[in-house]
Amino acid sequence: MAENHPSTEALRGSDDPEYAANLKRATLAASVGSALEYYDFALYSLASALIFGKIFFPGLGDAAGTVASLGTLAIGFLARPLGGLFFGTLGDKLGRKWVLMITIALMGGASTLIGALPTADQIGIWAPILLVVLRLFQGFGAGAEQAGATVLMAEYSPVRRRGFYSALPFVGIMLGTLMASLVFVGLGQVPEEALLGWVWRIPFLASIFLIGVAVLIRLRLQESPTFVKLEKQDQVADNPFTEVFRTAGPSLLRGIGLRMAENGGSYIYQTLAITYVSKLGVQSSIGPLAVAIGAILGFFTIPLAGSLSDKFGRMKVYRVGAIVQLVLALAAWPLLSLGNAVVTVIVIAICYGIGVNIMLGAQCAALPELFGSRHRYIGVAVAREFSAIIAGGIAPFVGALLLAWFSNSWIPLAIYVILLTLITLYTTFHTPDTRARDLTLLSDAVEDTEEQVNDRPAPLAGSYKSTENARPVNV
Repeated sequence: MAENHPSTEALRGSDDPEYAANLKRATLAASVGSALEYYDFALYSLASALIFGKIFFPGLGDAAGTVASLGTLAIGFLARPLGGLFFGTLGDKLGRKWVLMITIALMGGASTLIGALPTADQIGIWAPILLVVLRLFQGFGAGAEQAGATVLMAEYSPVRRRGFYSALPFVGIMLGTLMASLVFVGLGQVPEEALLGWVWRIPFLASIFLIGVAVLIRLRLQESPTFVKLEKQDQVADNPFTEVFRTAGPSLLRGIGLRMAENGGSYIYQTLAITYVSKLGVQSSIGPLAVAIGAILGFFTIPLAGSLSDKFGRMKVYRVGAIVQLVLALAAWPLLSLGNAVVTVIVIAICYGIGVNIMLGAQCAALPELFGSRHRYIGVAVAREFSAIIAGGIAPFVGALLLAWFSNSWIPLAIYVILLTLITLYTTFHTPDTRARDLTLLSDAVEDTEEQVNDRPAPLAGSYKSTENARPVNV
């Protein structure tokens, strides 16, 4: 390889200056990408709930226009698994760095172009068609962006604090969500005629600046030490796409199950809850404000949960998060049904900022640890994005249908959240705890022997475990 890779530095302790510099660079690169992805998607989610129905589907009326607009949100999630499969395969064959360069450009470019789209009043049926096409491109790039950032940070992180360090880039998720929410809080103060005319375009067009920053940072990024080791030992998978479905089925199912409550809850409280309270007459800027406060809470919740997962185990912390979300769901929806602005802000902020993000903090390291090194990128991508269709992508759309079918009743919405959460809670009891797992192993965590599990270092005790001389599993 032409680059000077940190293949040994990342496998040493945190006292190595070069490793420390590479770790900071990887954290920044992954965080900026996460911020851009979730800025784009939170922006689109909020716009689909509050704006796009009026300018891209004006002939359908208010209710049907909202359903159609949220339908385009769901369509983007259909492209995410395809992007995850395509770029995940490349990430396991060619390396993490360059795939992350491509995904950030594709994702951010599509978001920028959405800001330049003509509306239905200008070009008729072509407006929603072009919106869907760009949404598909956006989803295709995003399908591997977060998976790549997750894998990169897990493979860079020091073993005994992997949960904490892997969670740090996901603070970028909160930053992107916060930026999008604050933008819409500001847009809520703009007269509707100006908002629907041209002001809504500004935050989408601004994505181009985030793309530039992300690309510049990632150009300086060095390749993941785990992938470098695979290359040196000539163990890179020839066909990770085939390998992951042939050998990693149990891990994929566990990953999907773990994501149901976290991903579903995230989009339900960021989008569906806002749609619901807006129909009760709550001012349109209140929902985004609640999400913004929830994102601020997430700045603390996510790294704290990641750190606790280093101490107590990934699944124990994940299980606590699922139970918290289950309890919150029982109270949240009847409180939201009151249509009170202050109550709305408190409920959405807590459910999103704490309930959802406890699970996300534990998930950051847990998903990469489930998979062997030869198919880790595509494994995480498939688990994340197939669950995103089932839980996150269609949740606002299904919720909009439930509101239409049950006369805006909150009861079906509460049941929906509870069902998703119970799936995740069940999964935590059937997933091995992967804390401090050796990420140079080619096998999945479910294949670990009892000897391998017992040989893992105790959490937060002494120096970092070196995996430089770890013997990989033969394939």
